[in-house]
Amino acid sequence: MPSFSDILRSLSRRSRSGLRRFERFTHRSAASLRLIASILTVTAFVASAACFAGFIIYMGFDLSQADTASLRRMLRAAQAVFILRVAYGLIFFFRPTCRQTTWVKWIVDCMILLTLLPWIYPHPEHPWLPWLERMLYSEAFLYSSLGAYALVTLCYGIIRAVGKRTNPSLLLSTSFLIFIFIGSLLLMLPKSTYAGISYTDALFVSTSAVCITGLTPVDVYTNFTPMGVTILAALIQIGGLGVMTFTSFFAIFFSGNASIYSQMLLRDMIYSRSMSALVPTLFYILGFTLTVEAIGAVAIWLSVTGTLGMTLEEEMAFAAFHSLSSFCNAGFSTLPQGMSNPMLLAAGNNSIYWVTTAIVVAGSIGFPILVNLRDAVVCRISELRARMRHREHEPHNVHPFNMNTKIVITTFMALLIAGAAAFLWLEWDNTLAGMTLWQKITQAAFNSATPRSAGFSSVNPASFRDITLVAVIFLMWVGGAAQSTGGGVKVNTLAAILLNLRAIVTGRPYVTAFQRTISVNSIRRANAVIALSIISYLIFSLLLLGLEPQLSTRSLLFESCSALFTVGSSLGATPLLSDASKILLCAAMFLGRVGIISLLTGIAGRQKAAIQPRYPSDNIIIN
Repeated sequence: MPSFSDILRSLSRRSRSGLRRFERFTHRSAASLRLIASILTVTAFVASAACFAGFIIYMGFDLSQADTASLRRMLRAAQAVFILRVAYGLIFFFRPTCRQTTWVKWIVDCMILLTLLPWIYPHPEHPWLPWLERMLYSEAFLYSSLGAYALVTLCYGIIRAVGKRTNPSLLLSTSFLIFIFIGSLLLMLPKSTYAGISYTDALFVSTSAVCITGLTPVDVYTNFTPMGVTILAALIQIGGLGVMTFTSFFAIFFSGNASIYSQMLLRDMIYSRSMSALVPTLFYILGFTLTVEAIGAVAIWLSVTGTLGMTLEEEMAFAAFHSLSSFCNAGFSTLPQGMSNPMLLAAGNNSIYWVTTAIVVAGSIGFPILVNLRDAVVCRISELRARMRHREHEPHNVHPFNMNTKIVITTFMALLIAGAAAFLWLEWDNTLAGMTLWQKITQAAFNSATPRSAGFSSVNPASFRDITLVAVIFLMWVGGAAQSTGGGVKVNTLAAILLNLRAIVTGRPYVTAFQRTISVNSIRRANAVIALSIISYLIFSLLLLGLEPQLSTRSLLFESCSALFTVGSSLGATPLLSDASKILLCAAMFLGRVGIISLLTGIAGRQKAAIQPRYPSDNIIIN
């Protein structure tokens, strides 16, 4: 009779033999196995989209029991696909899976595999750990696992598409169009509105939210349910930070293996100095955004609590939405009449306007500025820590702030102060009449910051003097800083053309600022942006005037400027527009958000420098 050790040796030999046969099989069938893996990847992507569609249908419609049962069967089918894909990768591609999968992705994969437990092991009558049994066998755990896995799969699929060297400009434009279309469908759900809205209005509001504009033909307070407001907030957040920033964050964070090309593309989008600083910079931007929005929500809640006749839950929802809308420079409000609501003004509550102004400025100052400020602070802290420990440190950086940061902050603050002073002077005895001096200063500062892209109005813009409207249109045209949530041609562009003008007038051969020379390419691009903005504004204004002859020219010119430069202010013409005019303004908001130059570059493509002929230079008469 064989001993126990003999049995173990026999089993060991058999397992090694079986493993060798399995390795030979996988080696011979490598091509087929990769093909099956690709098919499963595509199937999982489709199942992920279907999974999210199922969640949307469940939340947005009043379903019968039969419809709910069908929906659950569809989600079960998606669950089977996810489990099969995870198990297939672990069985046939164990080593590559271990190398490429991050710890977060491991958690999501394990969650999906644990959803298989109720299938293979029925509900126990006497579980060892009741709380664990309740969690693993609950529908909440199942649907959370499906949602997490579907999110990872969709984001990773998008980042892989970026890695195919897709044209960046077309990719950005297409991503915005996709989310605008999805948002319009979500806003059409029965549970999103109280009485329903037309698809044109849903498309308009979705475009305005994703393009962080704020124009709306319907009142948010009276038309949208809490679910509709939540959808609106999600669209604003996605549009404010950028679609690719969100998807790239999830793809890199969960999967950790985005292509070099997609990482380079993302580096340019978020202004990261190097590839190694890509993920930390991405975390910093998202962390800064969420932190400012959270602090802003608390500050807004403290400024309005007990003054609006709301319950505690309504006040918290109001504060969170307005903080989000302010940072993203969206201009949407869940209050009747927005920030000009009589309850805000009658209560003499000035703090909410100062808080909103600060949040708007934080969002429109630009992510490159925030990254540069972070780097400067980190550098100073490192030097201070080294001195305190009496250690050697790197040489002191005499220029912690780059030229772009200095130009943006200088121009931004100059426009903010000048705009507030001009508004205070022009509207002293008009819309500001009857207010105290402090209230007038508050309203002047607020109405100097918000036309730059936020679109909030604490006083009715229709009551402004004509000269004030011209000043407001100028501020709307300028907008915020580049790579921010602000709109307009950007303060960077205005500063570049003014510095170029100074160089021409003074006869300087180069355009300089802060002991730095601005590149010719930057000046050329600034001139192109200015020219295209003027041409586009003329075209959209003329088309809108032709479509709406019954409305005043004053309101239509203001409306087209607000849409094209993604501001959101209105003189009251938005609800009166026809469907054709609403579609026209949707196009204006889209072009204003993605950038006309970027879109034209994506469509036309860049010609290689090698095939460009070198012609003799000559002058044209300009006087």
